[in-house]
Amino acid sequence: MRSFAIALTLGILWLQQQASLLTSTTLITMLVVAGGLLLCVFKLHLPYLRRAAALLAAALIGIAWADWRAELALQTALPEVLEGRDLMVTGVVASLPGVNVNGSSFQLDVETLSEFKPAQTSAAQAPLPGQDRLPSRISLFWPAKAGATQSLKAGQRWRLPVRLKRPHGNQNPGGFDAELWMLEQGVRATGTIQTAQSAAIQPLQDFVPGVLYAVDRCRGWLRERIHAALPGKPYAAVVVALVIGDQREIRQTEWNIFQRSGIGHLISISGLHITMLAGFFAALMGALWRRSFFIFHARPLPLILPVQKVMAATAAVVAVLYVALAGFGVPAQRTMYMLLTVAVAIWTGRFNQFSAVLALALCVVLIIDPWALMWPGFWLSFVAVAVILYVARDEAIGSLDADSDWRARLRRNWHAALRTQYGITLGLLPLTMLLFAQISLISPLANAFAIPLVSFLITPLVLIGVFLPEPFCGWLLSLAHAGIALMAELLAWLSAPGWVIWTAPQPSLPMFLLAMLGVLWLLGPRALPMRWLGLVCLLPVLMPRPSAIGEAAFRATALDVGQGTAVLIQTRQHTLLYDTGPAYGPDSDAGSRVILPFLRAQGIRKLDRMLISHQDTDHSGGAASILAQMTVDEVISSLPEQHALRQSARPHSACVAGQSWQWDGVTFEMLQPTAASYASEKWKPNARSCTLKISTPQLSVLLPGDAEAIQEDEMLHMLPEKLPATVLLAPHHGSATSSTAAFLQAVHPELIVIQSGYLNRYHHPKPVVLERYRAFGINHLRTDEAGAIQLDFEASLHISEYRKQHARYWYGQ
Repeated sequence: MRSFAIALTLGILWLQQQASLLTSTTLITMLVVAGGLLLCVFKLHLPYLRRAAALLAAALIGIAWADWRAELALQTALPEVLEGRDLMVTGVVASLPGVNVNGSSFQLDVETLSEFKPAQTSAAQAPLPGQDRLPSRISLFWPAKAGATQSLKAGQRWRLPVRLKRPHGNQNPGGFDAELWMLEQGVRATGTIQTAQSAAIQPLQDFVPGVLYAVDRCRGWLRERIHAALPGKPYAAVVVALVIGDQREIRQTEWNIFQRSGIGHLISISGLHITMLAGFFAALMGALWRRSFFIFHARPLPLILPVQKVMAATAAVVAVLYVALAGFGVPAQRTMYMLLTVAVAIWTGRFNQFSAVLALALCVVLIIDPWALMWPGFWLSFVAVAVILYVARDEAIGSLDADSDWRARLRRNWHAALRTQYGITLGLLPLTMLLFAQISLISPLANAFAIPLVSFLITPLVLIGVFLPEPFCGWLLSLAHAGIALMAELLAWLSAPGWVIWTAPQPSLPMFLLAMLGVLWLLGPRALPMRWLGLVCLLPVLMPRPSAIGEAAFRATALDVGQGTAVLIQTRQHTLLYDTGPAYGPDSDAGSRVILPFLRAQGIRKLDRMLISHQDTDHSGGAASILAQMTVDEVISSLPEQHALRQSARPHSACVAGQSWQWDGVTFEMLQPTAASYASEKWKPNARSCTLKISTPQLSVLLPGDAEAIQEDEMLHMLPEKLPATVLLAPHHGSATSSTAAFLQAVHPELIVIQSGYLNRYHHPKPVVLERYRAFGINHLRTDEAGAIQLDFEASLHISEYRKQHARYWYGQ
């Protein structure tokens, strides 16, 4: 079973790395071969050949299953011809809406989708292209009107005018893959409700019967009850996360503390909480069942039904109910499937080895959700359980001769707990570095007190309190909130020093496998010789690696941040970040969601300089997050003196034409703005964009920010000799107010890189500008089409597009 599960996993994993799905012919051939191999399993007499045939068949079955599921999921993507058109959708709110000051976001189960004419208040009946393959679920955003958000509840039926687009997300190394997440969730289009057409917005039914709708409606009621009991409390969002698993309201500053201290897995309905709660109720039911507590009967209940089966059934029921509170979120479902598999194994009398049951649970999870293995939580949860089994083998053997003295038992349990914590910390280290390129050095200490506090005190308090009537509800939730606040203050103090996070570049696959071998050696039997060699195998994944960038060369990475600018410049020993991308919401920005994960994946621990070209939020929106979470030696900007970022950034200097410096044989020159522009009040922020040219003896790049036609003309007359460049970052994202013909002729670039959002509301880059690029024979690349664009300026220019280098079948689908 264990070998079969591993082979099935490898087959599914292989399919999820492919740029395209299999053809029908290939798929049928693969299934025929798998069937033939399974027949060979029964016919072959040599055990090694039988095992090899079974494993190969399992891998082929995994590939075929994942391919078939992917084909079904991709069939209902929004047709490209419907993007940006006015549509009328009728459907049911299918998720717990997320609410902030900008509006409400939610998923909608689509019932009808048709053309919408703004002059009408009802949907036109003209059929849409691809009517038989339209998305069954979409994700919508309802913008707030005059600061008031719409009160939405799960299960409501609405008719709404919308504009939709196909699933699309930012694609960067080390970043979150939103397109894969939407595919797994069944969301095949995203869009915005057209609030300008308010007459067409119609509520049709307050509640549509349905189990999942009812669950989410109850979750919404619980969220409202928590906020009513904890009005204005800073950690009310954490209580909400522990009760219903909704983490969207937790502020980024709080998440930073939890992640830096390594306890982020506790702030949700996690697998640990589900398992512990299920285990508690199973133990309670087992104790009552042993004593025949429920009925007075001549025949004891354990003789009617074994205690183990009652405990397994109780744990399974509790797990399902608790996962329902989480809205059947995918991470919580994995734990539920594992517990249900254990329960079935116990009821059928096939629970002989826990490792075999774990392998069966692995198969169940992947059959239900073949995309699960693309997420860190999948690997962390299964590997953690495997490590616990591996570490606990000595305790299991030793327990057979256990001393009955309570002090000896306590001592033994304490040693077992310490060894388990040590094993998990060490066992997950290579995987953590592979997935996140960093580890929290205080994680063992923080988890030592946070796990019992959250799991045995805070979580029971909030789960009991939220269902009690007032005033008991308020008392218990307030007590739990006080515990969270105390824990957060302690964690903030522990995680404040910069050294608590150890960062290194993401290891290669051979380095990771070597580190895992070292972990197995270190955690192996006590009699194993030279166990210290395991530490040697671990060192490569923890150590910084020499820069691959040579002298007098540099790398520029134009990150895919949506409608905004963020370019990382790396020389041999220095890093500079030019702009920090946009702010996506009140507590979400490109700094925390794109730039910092990218920097960690590269093993970059600090920035030598951060240059903010101007104050527009699509260029400065991520700066605060970066300053809060990473060391920045110096900030250069054109921000006004009273700007909050300028006040918080120390040291800070204004960018002025004429500034220059050299790093590792690479020259940096500031071309704009002039010192006189700061004294004038007539200029918009765009006019003061810090324009930076970076040059080697052979190649160069020009970064003009949002410079417009006037500034381009100024540079043409003031320093025309400085303008020629190999690569040009499109001024103002390809706006029609920039990229004049004279400027393009003076720069004469080989390539123009455009940083813009997919189907952005400004319609950047403008068609007239793209036509101008083509007229001059200039190639261009766009981050909304290519993802992150890496440019290596060496003896010649080397270009890498993330969506091509990391192609997956769901991109653009």
